[in-house]
Amino acid sequence: MTPGRGAFITVDGPSGVGKSTTIEALHTELAGRGVPVHRTVEPTTSDLGRFISAHFSHIRGHALACLVAADRYEHAEHEIRPRLGAGDTVISDRYVASTLVMQQLDGVPLRFLLDLNANVLMPDLAVILTADPGLIAERIAARGPQNRFHRDPTAPRREVVLYTEAARTLMTAGVRVLVVNTGEVTPTEVAATIADAVPGSSIASAASPQSTPSQGP
Repeated sequence: MTPGRGAFITVDGPSGVGKSTTIEALHTELAGRGVPVHRTVEPTTSDLGRFISAHFSHIRGHALACLVAADRYEHAEHEIRPRLGAGDTVISDRYVASTLVMQQLDGVPLRFLLDLNANVLMPDLAVILTADPGLIAERIAARGPQNRFHRDPTAPRREVVLYTEAARTLMTAGVRVLVVNTGEVTPTEVAATIADAVPGSSIASAASPQSTPSQGP
């Protein structure tokens, strides 16, 4: 991070792990610390992002991976970088880690995904949320399937495994990663842990964590 620049935080994890609740709590936590916050999401609300969301059910594999990456590059250029430059802390609901998981579930090789995203803006802190696959499956069943992956009963366990691998991949690439099990703590506690882990900023209210913090799944 450069002086005056906001922090870039991404939040990823399996469907049903509590991303929306966590992001809401994180926004509240940061605002309470006097931090200007901008929330965003992928796919984005741009024309390209809306196209992806509308056609997610039948565009698959390499084609979908390319569209998602294109949306991400546009996202970084037109929304994330300007907000960071203005001093806002940006929280993105889904980012590279989601690609490394969802597109692999769609049959796209990891190497292709890494090459496709090689020049994308990386976060100051990549948060990976996890939970017991059984708990995730219960949450998905309670709210009903929202995309084609939710109809696969093996998806929760596969997602948890792939997100663990994605965390390792990002850390190997030099990205600061925080893994938090949402089944063991409250959203408020998760939010405080995330805020305290943001590197090189005035956000943290606790002692500086290790260079690649991780709380096991």
